[in-house]
Parts: sequence; structure tokens; C-alpha cells
Amino acid sequence: MLTVTTHVTFPEHLSRAELCIMTKRILCHEQQDREEAQREADMHRLFHHPNILRLVAYCLRERGTKHEAWLLLPFFKRGTLWNEIERLKDKGNFLTEDQILQLLLGICRGLEAIHARGYAHRDLKPTNILLGDEGQPVLMDLGSMNQACIHVEGSRQALALQDWAAQRCTISYRAPELFSVQSHCVIDERTDVWSLGCVLYAMMFGEGPYDMVFQKGDSVALAVQNQLSIPQSPRHSSTLRQLLASMMTVDPQERPPISLLLSQLEALQPPASGQHTTQI
Repeated sequence: MLTVTTHVTFPEHLSRAELCIMTKRILCHEQQDREEAQREADMHRLFHHPNILRLVAYCLRERGTKHEAWLLLPFFKRGTLWNEIERLKDKGNFLTEDQILQLLLGICRGLEAIHARGYAHRDLKPTNILLGDEGQPVLMDLGSMNQACIHVEGSRQALALQDWAAQRCTISYRAPELFSVQSHCVIDERTDVWSLGCVLYAMMFGEGPYDMVFQKGDSVALAVQNQLSIPQSPRHSSTLRQLLASMMTVDPQERPPISLLLSQLEALQPPASGQHTTQI
């Protein structure tokens, strides 16, 4: 599928938040492409949550013998979390720990809503997290979402899931269990927890933990099988480092669920009176 993004402006009677819309256009060559585009729209419609991108409208247009799916989505002028990380890096700066904790809390709340409906995002990464005007994170690109708990029964199903992950889950943010799916296992929503750990690492250090591995042409599949070595930095507390280490546990059964991460993050949030100092 070819995806193109354009911007359109709507009439003045719409609210200020609705004036600027992003149109995600998906060229559909086959029936399967149309079904996948429809499914992505359906995923958006499931949620009415401040940390998940809402769908304004959806339509399917004919273009000769082909079809083009249009998803109309709110436009975020601040761009993505990755844009913010890159902007700071260009100035030799990084997100502060308070900013990281606030962002992490919002991302976790969005994931909690997805998991509560029985789904997993499966492609969480900084470029799939938008930033609102006040810096609040908003999860986007729901096209890789599927059921949270997948019972794999046999080598054929395992290989099919592994191939699907290779196409739909970004390699440097993909959980270890998706690289070599066992013939009898359960894959659950804790794949998102691993990806969240990679996002946290990127917020802390300005790049994902396996970005350089991929860029060098080395094997990410091998690298993720070893426990991550977290660099020491005076910018980060031992608590934040421990939180990251828990997310990056190779064994998915040992990774914390989103509910536990949320309770830990809520306890770490700065006092309300000081929140204005950590706005992103």
C-alpha cells in the first residue's frame, strides 16, 4: 500500500481545533488493501480518548480501476515525539526527566485504553506519537493493531505471525518474541511494553536502543535477545532507569503490564503546583 499525507483547510464555522485536517490517502490495489484501510478506520472509531488520534471521517473513492481510501484526521502542528527529540538533539539538549514522565504517563494511558478493548498497537515508536499544543502525547497509525492475545498453535501459524510482524512492526522497536515466534506460545499485549521501553530509551538518550544496530546492518533479531545495557547519565534517576529495565526484559512473561506501569508512573508525577515548569 502507498500512503500519502496532505493537508486541507475546512470552513470558518468549524471549531479552531477542527480547522486543520490531515488526510491520510491509501492507494488500494487489491481487495485486501481496501479491507485493511477499512479496518484502520474501524480501529480509530473504537476510541474516544485524549491520547489516541480520533477519526474525523473516512471514505473510499474510485480512481479508474483502483480505489483510494481517505482517512481524515486532526492535524498536529507540533508534529511527532521524534520531531521533538530531534529538535532538542540539534541544540545539544534532551527531554528532562519530568517531561519524560509526563509523556510516558500519557502514552501509557493511551495503551491502557487499547489493551482494555482487547487489542495491541504493535507498532509503537516515536514517529507514531503526535504532540498536542500542550505537549500531550497522542497515539497514531492504528493500521498494525490486532488482537492483544494470540494463541499460536503450530509452526505454520507461528511463521505466518512472524512474517506479519516483519511487515507491520518496525524492526528496531519490535519485541524479541516477534522475531522468532515459537510454534506453541501466546503472544500478548506486552509486545507494546517492549516498544514503550524503546520509546522511553529514545526520550532519554535521543535515539532508540537498536537504531544504530539497524543502521549498521547488524542483526536486531540477535541484539534484542540480550539484556539491554543502559548508559549511565546524571540526567536520569535510578528509578527511571529501573523502569526502563523492567520494560526491556527479554522474557515477555517478566515484563510489567501497562496497569502496573501506570500506577508506578502516577506515583512519580511531579506535584500539580510545579507542572507548569515541565511543559513540553
